[in-house]
Formats: sequence, structure tokens, C-alpha cells
Amino acid sequence: MNRNAYDSDITTWSPQGRLHQIEYAMEAVKQGSAAVGLRSNKHAVLVALNRSSSDLASYQKKLIRIDDHMGIAIAGLTSDARVLSTYMRTESMRSRMAQINTQRYGRRPYGVGLLIIGVDETGPHLYEFSPSGNAFDYYAVSIGARSQSAKTYLEKHFEKFAESSLDELVAHGLRALRDTLQQDKELTVANCSVGIVSKDQKFTVVEGEALRGYLDALNADGGSGGGGAGGDDAGAAADAGAGEEGDGGAAPMETE
Repeated sequence: MNRNAYDSDITTWSPQGRLHQIEYAMEAVKQGSAAVGLRSNKHAVLVALNRSSSDLASYQKKLIRIDDHMGIAIAGLTSDARVLSTYMRTESMRSRMAQINTQRYGRRPYGVGLLIIGVDETGPHLYEFSPSGNAFDYYAVSIGARSQSAKTYLEKHFEKFAESSLDELVAHGLRALRDTLQQDKELTVANCSVGIVSKDQKFTVVEGEALRGYLDALNADGGSGGGGAGGDDAGAAADAGAGEEGDGGAAPMETE
């Protein structure tokens, strides 16, 4: 039997021990524009690359406030991100958060990856949630298209993050995000945004002209434009399984 015989629902395993619906959802995350998260002993920061569908379209938001002490960055299907962010707001991040659809017959997994920053009495935290239901606690991480280039930067410098000031932490995040760009692109006040939270600061999204100072410092520090490795961004997932029900074939996905 071919692959399509095993990708109709989330509970059917292929003879190779694979869940194709999960793989489709993971591919949707890879197609989304990059997001970077990192934390110090006092602050947690998200840096996201906003994407527009054309020169005539506005940039879509990648950072979503959940509560005063928490926010998320997304990569993948924006419609799924809206569902999960609404759920997180109403359920206050209960432990079953992103895993419900992964465990129920007849429903596809969410095709979106989340970076979650928050703060509690022990300090700031950074987590990654993937469509597979896995969750990991990180000092720094990136998801989305060309995210490996950002991870390479983070791995080289993460030992500095714990004692970094807020400005230094944001600068590291922007440098990592810049590495995910194509060679002819650069970070601007329109295509990136920063989320910040700490014990003394509610979750705040910094965007637009408020980012100008950070970007000017980044450019003065050396280099502009993309330095990331990897091929061109793909416009859709490889298979139709990540699309909406009833499409009947591969369809472009709304990804961020």
C-alpha cells in the first residue's frame, strides 16, 4: 500500500512506524518564517521575522500576548496559532495545551510550532512546543525556515546569555534572526518584532519605530543582509496532509 493509505488520520501508523500527519504538521513549521527565543537570569526575549504575502500586503504579526507574564512566537499555520493562543488565554496554559489534537482520532495535529516565554517566582523561562506534542525547556532556540543558521549562532554564544543585560539579549536575538535571512534581505522595523518579559516588566511587544535603536546598533556592529545557509524559502508543505480537510490535493498553506 502506498503512503496515502496511512495519512488519513492521526492514529494510523505506517509499516515503518511513522505518523504521516505529524510529519506534515512538522513540515508546516519548517515553512514558516523564523522565530528566535533566548533568556537570561532576569529576562526572556522573543525575536520574530514577520512575513508579507506580497509587496502590496501588510506584514503579519508573529508575536502574541497570552497574559501579563507570558507571550508566544509562532511559525507555521496562522489559523492554528490563533486557535492555540485563544485556548492558552482561556485555559491559562494547562499541561494538556498543545497535545489534545495529537491524541484524538479524526482530527489533524496543529501545524504550528510555538516558542513560549514566561516568568514565575523562579525567574524567566523559554519553552518550545512542536506539533508532535513534545515540549522542551531552552536557554535559546529557534524555529521556522532557515532556523539552523540561527541555532548555530545561539550555540556559539549561549554561555553569555545568563548574565546579559536586556539590550545585549535583544542584540543577540537580532543577530541570530539576521542569519536566517536570504542574502538580498535585511532586518527592518517593518519585518521584525521583539517580545520581552521579566519579573519587573509585563510581556511587551516592541515593533515599528521603537525597534529603530536596536537595528541601528545591530547594523553599526557589523554587516547587514542575510547570512543564513540553506535553500530558498518554499511556498507550501510538500504534501497535502498539512492542508485543510476536504482540499483534495496539495494546497498553499498560510504560514508565518
